[in-house]
Amino acid sequence: MKTRHVMIALLVLGSWLGTAGAQVHRREPLTPAEIDQLRDTAMDPYGRLKLFTHFARARLASLQQVRSDPKATDRGQQTHDRLQEFVDIYDELNENIDNFIQRKEDMRRTLKTVIEADNEFQTKLQALKSALDAGSKEAEQYRFLLDNALDAVGTGVQDHRQLLVEQEEAAKHRGKGKP
Repeated sequence: MKTRHVMIALLVLGSWLGTAGAQVHRREPLTPAEIDQLRDTAMDPYGRLKLFTHFARARLASLQQVRSDPKATDRGQQTHDRLQEFVDIYDELNENIDNFIQRKEDMRRTLKTVIEADNEFQTKLQALKSALDAGSKEAEQYRFLLDNALDAVGTGVQDHRQLLVEQEEAAKHRGKGKP
């Protein structure tokens, strides 16, 4: 009988924890205007991914602005938030690439644009990491997320280059050598 009460209590606690976790609301990294722009390019890989790179670039610019503003309050948290938005947008960019690849879209032109952006993102994130003050409490607020962003972009660079090679090879076999 006692184990039955314990099991019921565990089930109740588990269901409570499950619903509590579901209630945590993640902030949408895109503005309503950006979402509208993406809707307009739903079927256009080049236009859509160009927008994602533009939005990611804007988040890094915003991050740099916060970092250079001497009057910025809670700079560590603001840096964290901009980095999180960048990572979320970059993840969406990669999901969209996967979707277009699954639909057998010709992504050569698009991937070249994405790879250029990847290199820019990697350079800016590396510069931010190089500028970190090792013992700073402010830096501790975003150090882990910065490492994750660098890993994501590093993996993205490799994946996007490999996809471009595969797309180029597929185009040769289809007899379409130009994007």
